[in-house]
Formats: sequence, C-alpha cells, structure tokens
Amino acid sequence: MPRILVLDSALGWCTAAIMEDGQTLAQRGGEQKQGHETVLPVMAREVIASSGGAFSLIAITVGPGSFTGIRAGLALAHGIGLATGAPVIGVTVGEAIADALPHLGHRTLWSVCASRKGYVFIERGAATISAAVNMLPAPPGPVALAGPIAVDIASRLAARGLNVMLTDVRLPHVRHIAAVAERRAAGTLPPRDAQPLYVDPPRVHPGASGQRPPPV
Repeated sequence: MPRILVLDSALGWCTAAIMEDGQTLAQRGGEQKQGHETVLPVMAREVIASSGGAFSLIAITVGPGSFTGIRAGLALAHGIGLATGAPVIGVTVGEAIADALPHLGHRTLWSVCASRKGYVFIERGAATISAAVNMLPAPPGPVALAGPIAVDIASRLAARGLNVMLTDVRLPHVRHIAAVAERRAAGTLPPRDAQPLYVDPPRVHPGASGQRPPPV
C-alpha cells in the first residue's frame, strides 16, 4: 500500500498528515481562517520528518472552498511533488466526505460549504454549483446534508417540506482524502487534474474609468 502525504487547506481548517494502509502515521492540523500559505508548509515538514520522510503519493483537496486556501495547498503539493517525484492527486471536498458516508441508501448526498456572501457551494456527485442561500435548488428526492454549513442548509430545505437528513460529517478527514486519492491513482476512479476547483467566475472590478485594469 502506498504511503500518502495528505494536504488539506480548502476550508477553514489546515491539515497535513502521513497515511499508510488507512492508518495515520503523523498528523498536524487546526482551525485556520487565513494564512494557510504560512502554516501548511510547517505542518507538512513536521509530519514528513516525524514519519521518516518517505511517501510515494501526495493527496490534495482541490475545492470547493477558500480561494486562497486552495491555491496555497496546491502550490505546496506541486512543489513537494516536483522535489520528490511523487505524483499529486486531486480530491474534492465532496469526494472525501462521500467516502465517509457510504451507507446513505436512496438519499443523494449534498456537500455544502460557504461561497461568497449570500451564496453556498453545493457538491452533488460529479457536479458542483454555486447557489444563493435564499434560492436553493430543490433536490429531486431525499437528500443527506454534510459539510461546514450543513446545519443551516438542512434547516432551510426542511422548512420547505423537503425530505432532508442531516449527517454528522462537517469536514473532510485525512483518512478519506487518502482513500479517494489511492483509488484515483489505481485507476478505479476517474482522473482529476490537481488544479483548483473553481465554481464561480472570477470577479473583476473596473477601475476608476469604468474600464478593466490592464494586465500586469
């Protein structure tokens, strides 16, 4: 079984771990609203050193979530991959959460996290959308909610009389990030580029003249 370096900074949490055969050999993590680019490299260096320094695969969360957190994690993952030769495998937040919830029966899983103000990212299967919290789409049938803002979204859907189950999974766990990456590396999951999963189009603010600023 491969030894996997797991890096996760897609949400308001920052984690680095070394996993092997479903077991955590070393882990550092904590709540992190900003400054991922400073904290995550330190965590990665510590877990690599404490586990002997050997790994053959890098698993990185690619989103949806924090724009800066995702970019910081991916930059670090690709830098380590370039230095070590270890392949970098992208895993979405929803894929890792789904791996933790394999027995939902006929319910569709929605993994939900905050987007820009008043909006939410909804990851459902292979599709991810951004929706206004006051205009949430109706699921086609019974739905299970997971993710950082699952409590709020579940209550909003339930208030509309929809069949909603609230799970207890709020964040992707390193064990499940590693499991998804391992299956993807083995070819049992469709490939995914280790690049940011951006859902919203970039927002460009015009300059004082009303025109877009020139490229730098």
